[in-house]
Amino acid sequence: MTLVECVPNFSEGRDPTVVQRIRDAIAAVDGVVVLDVSSDESHNRTVITFVAPVERAADAAFAGIAAARDSIDLTTHSGAHPRMGATDVVPFIPLEGTTMDQCVALARTLGERVGKELDIPVFLYERAATSPTRENLADIRRGEFEKIRDEIGSSPVRTPDFGPARSHPTAGTIAIGARPFLVAYNVYLGDASNLGVAKEVAKAVRGSSGGLRNVKAMGLEVDGQAQVSMNLVDLEKTPMFRAYDMVKMEAAAHGVTPTWSELVGLVPESAMVGAAARYLQLRNFSTAQLLEHKVRAAASEGISLSGFRAAIASSNPAPGGGSAAAHAGSIAAALVQMVAGLTIGRKKYADVDTTFKDIAMQAAALSQRLAELVDLDARSYEGVSTAYKLPKATPEQETMRKAAITAALIGASEVPLETARACAVVAALAEIAAMQGNSNARADAGVAALMAEAACRGAAFNVKVNVDALDESSKAHGLWEAAETFVRAASEAAKRTAELVLQG
Repeated sequence: MTLVECVPNFSEGRDPTVVQRIRDAIAAVDGVVVLDVSSDESHNRTVITFVAPVERAADAAFAGIAAARDSIDLTTHSGAHPRMGATDVVPFIPLEGTTMDQCVALARTLGERVGKELDIPVFLYERAATSPTRENLADIRRGEFEKIRDEIGSSPVRTPDFGPARSHPTAGTIAIGARPFLVAYNVYLGDASNLGVAKEVAKAVRGSSGGLRNVKAMGLEVDGQAQVSMNLVDLEKTPMFRAYDMVKMEAAAHGVTPTWSELVGLVPESAMVGAAARYLQLRNFSTAQLLEHKVRAAASEGISLSGFRAAIASSNPAPGGGSAAAHAGSIAAALVQMVAGLTIGRKKYADVDTTFKDIAMQAAALSQRLAELVDLDARSYEGVSTAYKLPKATPEQETMRKAAITAALIGASEVPLETARACAVVAALAEIAAMQGNSNARADAGVAALMAEAACRGAAFNVKVNVDALDESSKAHGLWEAAETFVRAASEAAKRTAELVLQG
């Protein structure tokens, strides 16, 4: 199971009942784990951090957005932090085993759904942005709720990517995107009399003013204190200790010393370890020297993959061949995504850069869906098994049982049929990747095509088994014919791809 992190920000930090309602809506989605809820009364803002399987993350975020729309009225909202919506911003962040392309796909899927179902205008930002002018959240949010409400739809800058070209009357607008891990880090400079210093320090520190490139900062008054509020958007390039050191240095130029600092939400362990190693002046330090790091590595080694193999190898009929085919198809799509990643941004392949950005997006979405089909295939088999176990002692029971079996078999055919359809598309993408992509990764495209073909054939086998079990009157659904069509397409694409690889 691959996980993604999501850190939605909501424009409410003073009413705990509203915060709890939003938190509960998110947590109610299957597979979601809420890691942290941080509310700030002065900012009047709450940051909720949760992790979820890739296939559930958008549903959880949607649930939170819907709850916020029904609970927060921006026309009566005030707080120190800039805001544009009841749900202000929803970023997806890739965790280990998840890619940025998958997070971009999640952002766009969620954005379209929010626009259609909740009637809230959506602006895509950061890595999900549809244009360079949309990458910076501050540019999108400039003027906040009131100005956006007045200007939305009047110019390309204020035209949403999804949803109506008018602000929701109480929930405003929303920014949805994908980005690397971000740390919200605040440094305090004493009482509010130092607010001017905090603003000067923030200006010196933030990248847009010539400071640290990966830092966004502003000076605020919070609870009677002067605060330098920062977002550190790339911890590898600008670690926490460097941001703190610069704040301290700039404040000292004004005769002010930081009093304390705080984190809002969660922070990667590596950020804290890096700060500790710097200030302790540890030489040649490695995380391999951390006891807990070693223990976690030993405890979690290969659990997901080994567990799947063990489930396939067991005497339990599910998960079986259909799930294995979907898993193989998911890996094939991931390989296509890899080849696209090795092509995008390379000068030699500049003329196909746009094509491969699209291929990367398609491959990420296909890999995600095929991963979902692994579980769906196992569950569809269980549905068939349950139907066959229904009672048949009376004519009425026999009729109901027969109808249930037919419905279950058709459902169990449609799942591998979707797998076959997706794998045929993966094979076609693999052919393009082999033909136009980075030549150094042509063999990888070939492997993707062969795996996609095998997965497509395997899925088709499962379609045939279930269709054959139907009575004659129920076989006119064209399921097997469709599966054969997908197999032919995948096989032809795989054959052409293999020829490209062998030609060198």
